[in-house]
Amino acid sequence: MSIKFKNLNNTIVKCKKCPRLVKFIKKITIEKRKQNINEVYWGKPVTGFGDTNAKLLILGLAPAAHGGTRTGRAFTGDKSGEFLFKCLHKSKIANQSTSENLKDGLKLNSTYITNILKCVPPGDKPLNKELNNCSEYFDLEISNLKKLKIIITLGKVAFDNCLKYYKKKYNLSKKFSFKHGASYILPDNIVLVPSYHPSPRNVNTKLISQRMMVDLFKKAKKMSTI
Repeated sequence: MSIKFKNLNNTIVKCKKCPRLVKFIKKITIEKRKQNINEVYWGKPVTGFGDTNAKLLILGLAPAAHGGTRTGRAFTGDKSGEFLFKCLHKSKIANQSTSENLKDGLKLNSTYITNILKCVPPGDKPLNKELNNCSEYFDLEISNLKKLKIIITLGKVAFDNCLKYYKKKYNLSKKFSFKHGASYILPDNIVLVPSYHPSPRNVNTKLISQRMMVDLFKKAKKMSTI
């Protein structure tokens, strides 16, 4: 990992800009889920992870309360992550089909995974000031991913907030609609690809399937020549 990313991630982990989120994380680490009662929760902001020379960025909204906030890695330790990493492995982006903890040997091929918001918000609903506080970190992640070509957003909220960031930074006026598998050209020739979120609800209702997600990742690989 580059020095820039190490410094950025150290700053993210120590961040206490949003008192409401700091308080909520503390509550989660005390009031653990029954199945995780004996575990030591990460209990801090969750950084991105993966290949810092990535051409592909996979972007979620925020860590899960008993997923990333527990394990210290985005999309790790929850049902959405289980589905996501099976698909990433089938697409030959991840070297294994599971993501369980920070020391499980997981590696990503030319791919970086992060969230717009580095802390879990109550009810999965961040406040605008919290998103604004965190946008500085997202800006630095994008700036440090020098070879970035494609951003896949997981879910409409991540899509909307990614666009919000680009519209604010580049004064974009163009309208973009959320449609799974569509592609839009952003400034710096970055391609934005919206995807349905790999949540249990979306999987169970068949809004998204393993095949759909794998096809999307394979398409992204071809587009970015991974």
